[in-house]
Amino acid sequence: MTPESERAGACGVVIMHGAGAGDKERNLPLAVDFAAYGCPVVALDFSGHGESTGKLLELSLRRRRDQAAAVIDEVFGAGRPLLLVGFSMSGQTVADLVDLYGGRVTGVVLCAPGIYGKDAWDVPFGAGFTELIRRPESWRDSQALDTYARFDGRALLVVPERDTVIPDGVTDLIRAALTTRADFSQLRLTGADHHLGTWLAARPEARKAVISTLLRLPSSPQSDGP
Repeated sequence: MTPESERAGACGVVIMHGAGAGDKERNLPLAVDFAAYGCPVVALDFSGHGESTGKLLELSLRRRRDQAAAVIDEVFGAGRPLLLVGFSMSGQTVADLVDLYGGRVTGVVLCAPGIYGKDAWDVPFGAGFTELIRRPESWRDSQALDTYARFDGRALLVVPERDTVIPDGVTDLIRAALTTRADFSQLRLTGADHHLGTWLAARPEARKAVISTLLRLPSSPQSDGP
């Protein structure tokens, strides 16, 4: 999605949905809003979701990273800085892409994010993945925590008022990691549940709050910012 007027030095924004019934459609309103702020943006469907090809049970965390990277390379090329937005399972995918792209990633937005243990990263979703991630506190050794602790860009953690999917311990660890070096902010959305993509799609003012908090802009697409 190309903005009508691109902000000088704008990052390429990549919006990634979560697992289950997630798809890019619920994230398109957020993509439109980023474009209104002058940012080129892409929302993608992972394999087995939405309009994509492939089978969901053949997907894995590794393949999610690779698929997102293929879209990034095609849409944004090699030079543009990146701002990564991940919902739920894509909390892990954002970290995997930070590892891959390094300093090109200048900002991350993590919406009710999940992370996963190292032994689950390369396992297809149809080959025992669920059993691995259901082990108590298996997420504590996630590589994502080391990655977020090293990240020194802009970071926004968006948490719902009620989340019955992501354990509080996951959110606490991600928050602690991001406060190590990142320029960190947190936004708590009153009335929201874990399905933040769907929730935000119906609430323009909440979407503007996410973007303006991240970019430190007034909640207006016409406002100038850094």
